[in-house]
Amino acid sequence: QVQLVESGGDSAQAGGSLTLSCAVSGTIFSTDALGWYRQAPGKQRELVARVSVLGTTQYADFVKGRFTISRDSAKNWVYLQMNSLKPEDTAVYYCNLNRLWPARDYWGQGTQVTVSS
Repeated sequence: QVQLVESGGDSAQAGGSLTLSCAVSGTIFSTDALGWYRQAPGKQRELVARVSVLGTTQYADFVKGRFTISRDSAKNWVYLQMNSLKPEDTAVYYCNLNRLWPARDYWGQGTQVTVSS
């Protein structure tokens, strides 16, 4: 079983910064990828960024150059540093563990980020 607990969600002004953290516990495989998704009201959940166990990163176009994902594999934490925040970044942010086999996604409970102009 895997548990993910996010923290760090808050309100911020446009142009500001926030850092989200996710503590991952349970049985973690060396091939598991970790990532962040977000869901704004009335919209589908979308990928923000993900990082493989080898440190390979992937970002959505709308956050490239502004957000940075990092992973502490020794402590099983994943972070999302968010800079130059925009009002359109307002959403619930979810931590995700993607397992290749058996194929499964695990999710945290989400943390709210609100950016005001």
